[in-house]
Amino acid sequence: MRSLLALEHVDVGFIPANVLYARLSLPQSQYDTALQKKLLFRQVLDRVTAIPGVVSAAATTSSPLYTWTWTTAFGRGEAQPKDRNTALILCSEGYFETLERVLLAGRLLTRSDVDSARRVAIVNQTFAREHFNHRDPTGQEIRFTDFETLPDWPREPYFEIIGVVRDAKNRGLEEAPRPEVYLPYTLTGAGSTGILVRSLVNPDSIFANIRREVGAVDPNIALVDAGTVQHDLDRHYYAGPQFLFLSMCGFATVGFVLVVVGLFSVISCSVASQTHEIGIRMALGAQPASILRMTLTTGFRLLAAGIFIGLSASYGLTRLLASQIWGVSTTDPWTFGGVATIVVTVGLAACFLPARRATRVDPMVALRYE
Repeated sequence: MRSLLALEHVDVGFIPANVLYARLSLPQSQYDTALQKKLLFRQVLDRVTAIPGVVSAAATTSSPLYTWTWTTAFGRGEAQPKDRNTALILCSEGYFETLERVLLAGRLLTRSDVDSARRVAIVNQTFAREHFNHRDPTGQEIRFTDFETLPDWPREPYFEIIGVVRDAKNRGLEEAPRPEVYLPYTLTGAGSTGILVRSLVNPDSIFANIRREVGAVDPNIALVDAGTVQHDLDRHYYAGPQFLFLSMCGFATVGFVLVVVGLFSVISCSVASQTHEIGIRMALGAQPASILRMTLTTGFRLLAAGIFIGLSASYGLTRLLASQIWGVSTTDPWTFGGVATIVVTVGLAACFLPARRATRVDPMVALRYE
């Protein structure tokens, strides 16, 4: 339960509600150049943003929460890394507004930047920290050697950083954000591009309108891999832990019922076997409160023994759950303490009824009891 709650309260770095994404499947050999793609997506975005209920829309090569394109990025004067160390998204203006990303420094992409394929870049916090430490990254220059092999990539390799945005998840929900860079999508015609749309209403209700507007631009374009960001979160990141949580709850409930029934039965049996002893105690002047305390003490000893054995076994077996737990230690003291407290509380409640029955034993009847 603690792990599921931790997942559901992870800060993803943007607002996922009411955001729809879709990839555009383009006719082969028809939109291969950067200019062709720019003209196509400009028409698509203008039409989509005019749909009632749409707040903003943007072109992008990746949808949250996972960036698939990775590149080698480094600043002017830095040594070239040996591996692909940076996530990269090609997008249009409006991308950050659509996801409601937070700008920390500088500015965001403008329509002029995108239409002119200007050599500018936005970076996230992690990229700025790893490459520039405490220096202001705006105005610094970076390059991407992997993309310089593309025939339509700008010949001047360096891009100016114009803004820094707050980190957002780009390696799934459980991993920390990796360095990430955002460039105008009009720089190259290579790769697959889609759209992100933020609406005031349920995104599913306007999907037909989006499909119609895209078809009006080119009826040969299909929308594929469409969905909402919130649905992706629920399906890919929350569904597994929720199923595990419900399964564990089922087993825990059965175990809990066995604790209550077992304690009630054992204490009832103990009271029945001590009826004669209880009668003698009461005949000699024992008060009902002392009989109640004696019976509850017996139950508490059983509880204490069970809790000690249970916690010891649980501590040794937690490594088997390590792969299923996130955001909380497998030996979390609050969890262990909470479970022990619940078992003690419910266990003593289960002991109370037979203990109360013991205080009502008639001494004369008890003395004749065999």
